[in-house]
Amino acid sequence: MRNLPIHTGRHFLQIPGPTNVPERVLHAIAFATIDHRGPEFSELGKEVVAGMRRVFQTDGTVVVYPSSGTGAWEAALVNTLSPGDRVVMFETGHFATLWRQMAARLGLDIEFVAGDWRHGVDPAQVEEKLAADREHRVKAVCVVHNETSTGVTSRIPDIRAAIDRARHPALYMVDTISSLASLDYRHDEWRVDVTVAGSQKGLMLPPGLGFNAVSDKAMAAAKTAKLARSYWDWQAMAETGQTGFFPYTPSTNLLFGLREALKMLLDEEGLPAVFRRHDRHAEATRRAVAAWGLDVLCADPREYSSSLTAVVMPEGHDADRVRQIILDGFDLSLGTGLGKLRGKVFRIGHLGHFNDLMLCGTLCGVEMGLHRAGIPHRAGGVAAALEFLGAGSAAA
Repeated sequence: MRNLPIHTGRHFLQIPGPTNVPERVLHAIAFATIDHRGPEFSELGKEVVAGMRRVFQTDGTVVVYPSSGTGAWEAALVNTLSPGDRVVMFETGHFATLWRQMAARLGLDIEFVAGDWRHGVDPAQVEEKLAADREHRVKAVCVVHNETSTGVTSRIPDIRAAIDRARHPALYMVDTISSLASLDYRHDEWRVDVTVAGSQKGLMLPPGLGFNAVSDKAMAAAKTAKLARSYWDWQAMAETGQTGFFPYTPSTNLLFGLREALKMLLDEEGLPAVFRRHDRHAEATRRAVAAWGLDVLCADPREYSSSLTAVVMPEGHDADRVRQIILDGFDLSLGTGLGKLRGKVFRIGHLGHFNDLMLCGTLCGVEMGLHRAGIPHRAGGVAAALEFLGAGSAAA
């Protein structure tokens, strides 16, 4: 067993999720458990569903599961589709690949559009594929909004416009697990049919809650869908918004935490300010990476992620070795490269409960780690970020 170094001070958790949980949210989770069939819980359930509608920017149905985001993926598929239905999905990264694997295991017919993990979904490609589907065999288009493995954000409204130009009736499903409550996202305005999310990133909670925001069109599809479902069935879960109660035991204490997190996001900071903060920290991080002479993985500036940045290592250098040196030396956790990116990138998470000083400490740890690991780079990345951050909101 490796001897673990002894550290003092706080640990820097800068993976792209699970993210740092605010102390006041932790305190809320520690409230005494209440009767989940009693009137106090009814008010809690209705309150958090109403708050999540504001986060999704929808007036429609929001379902809250005691689950991970992976469970919310499955719920989106099994409630709307039937065995053998054709689904178009896109290889934007590791998590898009996992969603595809799940869909195939459920018995769906998947067209998986190849990608290079450096670009998001091409709206023109969506339009081309749907326009060619004159018999409307494609029943759903599934897109990962913000690919956590790559730091690439697909342009959801542009994809919606592409579906409309093709005049295709396919359902539009979007994974927002690492974007919701961090990046601007508009379920109703962008006419998404099912939005998938989880609690452990922008919502500033531990893992354990999964979410679906559901359009009327998707709810109608659920009436004829033939994939087996029980735990994930929307019908009983959808009543929570009206009654506050769940059809089975909910994650009561996580819902206490969610209520507190929603107060912070919606009533105190406000979503527009939350989005500006994430944009600002992402830009500061990219300026640091550029000053070091390194590359971000995302190849299209229109698709830069505001919740994380994937940094490409120079040829012949192992990103996981750099991560280990940074963890051992500075008690700073960075995200590993996933799938085909293993050893080639590390990921800096700058989402959730996060501020300027936390970002500066993170970037200092990275710069010291690059030096200690012998990675070819220029000095001055932290200085470039400080210059940008120090200019204040006028530079954002």
